[in-house]
Amino acid sequence: MTDRIYNVLFLCTGNSARSILGEAVMNKLGEGRFRAYSAGSQPKGEVHPMALSVLSSLEFETAGMRSKSWGEFAASDAPKFDFIFTVCDNAAGETCPVWIGHPLTAHWGIEDPAAVEGEGQREAFMQALRFLQNRIALFLALPLTSLDDMATRRHLKEIGQGEGASAKAGASE
Repeated sequence: MTDRIYNVLFLCTGNSARSILGEAVMNKLGEGRFRAYSAGSQPKGEVHPMALSVLSSLEFETAGMRSKSWGEFAASDAPKFDFIFTVCDNAAGETCPVWIGHPLTAHWGIEDPAAVEGEGQREAFMQALRFLQNRIALFLALPLTSLDDMATRRHLKEIGQGEGASAKAGASE
């Protein structure tokens, strides 16, 4: 077992829902072995209220969560990431900043729960949270210290193609 703490960045265009959920889940399930962050290419400026409501109701930490630009994490004094996961198809198709250290990346796209309005919205957020919890649990179970980069990339891709994968996430590359 290693004492290494892995840094993980979840990316989505608006950084108001899916990437926020990913950040919260990884920080809780990672139990101090992982430090998660989230950002967006075109941040909305605020976290979706339903994301905060769902996370709070399930006792995930939400203090300090905010919608932020991925530019904050491209600066020289930003955390160095080991893994970057895009969770929306738009962010996966955008030209990302050059990340220092060349982290391993994967697309874990899921449908946008914020696109659902009205009474089904809470369930859409709960479903997105479940999909992310499942993917993150599979990721956390990987023996990262004994896998080479190629094997890790393969596992990350397979995880992203699991239940709830958006159309682009399920497509072969």
